[in-house]
Amino acid sequence: MLSANPKRRTYQLVVVGVGVFLLFGCSMAVLAGTMLLWPRTVLDRLWSLNPAAHKALASFGNSIGPLFYVLGIVLVTASVGWFKRRIWGWRLTVAIISTQVVGDFVNLIRGDLLRGCIGLLIAGSLLMFLLRSNVRTMFHRVMRTRLSKYDGGHFNCS
Repeated sequence: MLSANPKRRTYQLVVVGVGVFLLFGCSMAVLAGTMLLWPRTVLDRLWSLNPAAHKALASFGNSIGPLFYVLGIVLVTASVGWFKRRIWGWRLTVAIISTQVVGDFVNLIRGDLLRGCIGLLIAGSLLMFLLRSNVRTMFHRVMRTRLSKYDGGHFNCS
């Protein structure tokens, strides 16, 4: 539910945006894995959007396709924790974006200045946003409770 406070509403919209971004990443990872596992299908036309990636990944053959499925599972898991505002979802998302920052830095060092700079700018900005204390405090730990319905004079309806 959106807050009446405009600043808090902006943060809530960005939280939704990050979750959607994680789901989009999941769908792209699964699509790439599928195209690598089953080449020479109608989906191969999509490689025209990034022929350099196709050239680099196709040399691995079918062995790398399942790794993209694992990446998809990690991304969808992060999005579930993110949307439920669990601390582990926040931590997993920070780890994912941090990995992207490292990859962009490696691109920069290897001489791919445009991709490295743009990637560092975008992923670095997102990481700085994620690490803000007011974003971090939106996520909480799940406290373990006793399994009884009757707890210390109060009914536990959760």
